[in-house]
Amino acid sequence: MDQAPGSRPEGIHDGLPTCYRHPGVETGVRCTRCERPICPECMVNASVGFHCPECARGDSGTGHPPAASRPRTLAGGAIAQDPRLVTKVLIGLCVAAYLVQMSVGNNFTDSFELIGRAYYPDGQLEGIAEGQWYRLLTPMFLHGSIIHILFNMLSLWWLGGPLEQALGRARYLALYFASGLAGSALTYLLAEPNQPSLGASGAIFGLFGATAVLMRRMRYDMRPIIALLVINLIFTFGWSNIAWQAHIGGLVAGVVIGYGMVHAPRKHRALIQYGTCALVLVAVVVLTLLRTSQLT
Repeated sequence: MDQAPGSRPEGIHDGLPTCYRHPGVETGVRCTRCERPICPECMVNASVGFHCPECARGDSGTGHPPAASRPRTLAGGAIAQDPRLVTKVLIGLCVAAYLVQMSVGNNFTDSFELIGRAYYPDGQLEGIAEGQWYRLLTPMFLHGSIIHILFNMLSLWWLGGPLEQALGRARYLALYFASGLAGSALTYLLAEPNQPSLGASGAIFGLFGATAVLMRRMRYDMRPIIALLVINLIFTFGWSNIAWQAHIGGLVAGVVIGYGMVHAPRKHRALIQYGTCALVLVAVVVLTLLRTSQLT
């Protein structure tokens, strides 16, 4: 049908088409039946392409698509309207913790940094070996300088967004925290017990590992991620005062979990994905118990 000059079809703005049900959401996907533009929240998986909810109603007899036919991410997660929300929250938590560090001072950092076993200036014996297991987790949100947090948050934004979109929020969070804990556990095992450590680098190296696995799965050019990883490893082992144990522990965990996430067969996908995360957490507990028995 012809259009009058200057007019646009329903849902078309100056840029990409916008969803006919959510006018503020741009999308490049259209219903294969009626050809109306639909966003990830509205699209219903069909044998060929995607359907809008109205067209899908004709198949299911209801106004809502069955849960099994809703669009999913590559790893089987739910597609979110904001695919970077969790990454933004993680960055916000790290920035907030850094501001508290700057406001409160060393007392706050000393209370939550990773330390195996050591006497602090107040004469108290502190550390993971003294039962403070939370010190495996809390250092992931602390940083030692503005350069430290800036570099880590840029890496988190660059790596985290695409991974969150590919895995889904729950799987992405499981990858992030399991990798970070693996880095903390290896640091606790191998570093001097009185050597403090902090930073999100262990978790971020886990994102590096998972990104490499994902890119290989998608048959993308691996050279950019390999080059970036090599540069980071050079910094890891070339500069002093860097907890290389956290980087290596997070990287190995990220590769293992990433492989489980993107290569799990559809039939038992969630079981294998979260089972892989559970195996990494079991390894974290074993390493922690081993080191604690050595120090006490």
